[in-house]
Amino acid sequence: MNLQRLTARIKTPEQLLWLGLALWWVLNLLQAGLCELANDEAYYHMFAQDLAWGYFDHPPMTPLLVWSGSFLGGELGVRFFFTLLQPIYIYVLWRIIRPKEATRRDAGLFLLITAAMPILQLYGFIAVPDGPLMFFTALLLGCYKRFTERNDWLSALGMGLCMAALAYSKYHGALVVLLLVLSNLRLLKNPKFYAAGVLTLLLILPHLYWQYQHDWVSFRYHLIGRNRDFEWGFVSEYILNLFAIFNPFLFPVFGVAWWKNRAASPVLRAMSCIAAGFILFFLASTLRGYVQPQWEIPATFGIIALLFGYTRERPRWRRYTVRIGWITLILMVLVRIEMIFNPLGLHFEVFDNRTSYQQISQIAQGRPVIFDGGYTQAAKYEFYTDGKAYARPTIYYRTSQYELKNEDRAMAGQPVIVEVADSVPRAQTLSLANGRTFTYLIDPSYRPVREMRIQMAPLPTDVHPGDTLSLAFDVINPYAFDYTFGPHEARIGFVFRRLGEPTQVFPLSGIEAQLPAQGKLHLETAFVIPAIKPTEYQAGLTIYNSPASTWFNSAIFPLRIE
Repeated sequence: MNLQRLTARIKTPEQLLWLGLALWWVLNLLQAGLCELANDEAYYHMFAQDLAWGYFDHPPMTPLLVWSGSFLGGELGVRFFFTLLQPIYIYVLWRIIRPKEATRRDAGLFLLITAAMPILQLYGFIAVPDGPLMFFTALLLGCYKRFTERNDWLSALGMGLCMAALAYSKYHGALVVLLLVLSNLRLLKNPKFYAAGVLTLLLILPHLYWQYQHDWVSFRYHLIGRNRDFEWGFVSEYILNLFAIFNPFLFPVFGVAWWKNRAASPVLRAMSCIAAGFILFFLASTLRGYVQPQWEIPATFGIIALLFGYTRERPRWRRYTVRIGWITLILMVLVRIEMIFNPLGLHFEVFDNRTSYQQISQIAQGRPVIFDGGYTQAAKYEFYTDGKAYARPTIYYRTSQYELKNEDRAMAGQPVIVEVADSVPRAQTLSLANGRTFTYLIDPSYRPVREMRIQMAPLPTDVHPGDTLSLAFDVINPYAFDYTFGPHEARIGFVFRRLGEPTQVFPLSGIEAQLPAQGKLHLETAFVIPAIKPTEYQAGLTIYNSPASTWFNSAIFPLRIE
């Protein structure tokens, strides 16, 4: 009876839409508070402890949203503002594509299609950059719709603000803007659009200045640091992920709708172009490495718009879409239950975090814990134990925001727990509740090497196995303690690093010297190029001594072995 009364009170499609979005938001809110953090969420929570205009691999919008919800505490505090973004951007999308004579059936169809996108079910509550990226993409499309209808300064101002917010959310926002312009090249003849671009540039100057101060670290990482050799597996996995995140039973219908689409307005043409552009751009990106499934998420707006417009006018396809929508909803509820309670006992990054990191905390007994490259592990340790942790950058994995943090300097000389490889003598191993192991040493007086700098001339770009390089370099020690180099002390290694392959380090011979505190040491030696795989490498020098190691201490040089 109550349900019948509620249904009777729903007079307009907007009322039905807001009811559906409210229920969806409550579900996301419960999920946000009851589900443990994913790896990247903990990493962004670490960012939020020190707000800045930029970070090693991301712009600052996500940490700002995490920080804003910190008053709530726990996982809900990390995710709260991300749960608010989704119902707003879905409503904005509805206002963009809403038919003039929309009915409640249309609103119901729109809700089902939207809820049937698996990627939206997940990215409606987790604290990652894709939430604000979607939010500001929707607002940009809304402003663009008004701009193409009215050509007024208010719309241009809104577009400028949204484009800047996209830049602060995720660098993929640049692709959104580029594809929007490609869908309507007449924008390039409109002075108001250029004014919007100038406003965007002015607003993102603080972030660009931060990048300049940090040697454009984010751009170097995303444009160069992730490149890998082509593998057919990247293409096949990309295509499978594409069907999975956009619903394998609806994505083919989208393909048909896109092929037959004749966009009736510039904004619909823009969404169609963004959808196809993102899919094709990241398909091409598989030539240079693995593509993460969520990178195509802005395509969701065009997919929903085309599916909605195509199926609402075709009863057979409408019935098919409604059935698929309800089946998907039931499956998504089961997935959400698994993510909260884990009745299947799966080992995944959102399970058993609190128990696992408390296990490490018990052996640490108040001592700082230094993880070997595991930047998300260090962030989770601090979140779930309130203990002190650091992730030393390592040539065997990758560097991270911890490269720009100085907590390891404060740990110098202190007793610490250091994560090490299984092969390190006297290492102990702890089995964790999440199915992983933690191998560690207790270092009574930790001496980091991250801030040591090796100044050297550039390496030759092309070498052959057996070639001898004459190396001359200075080692600069910023720390307040001496360092001894020798076969049984700290060593300097020549690094050959290639993404997707094991990093190889060869110790330099004949180096035995004392490096005084806050001093400089000049060294010269010869290095013979080993007989390793002929290809291109990142090469340079690193300082290492168990249990301390780090990223490159010298500059990184491109080096090809012929």
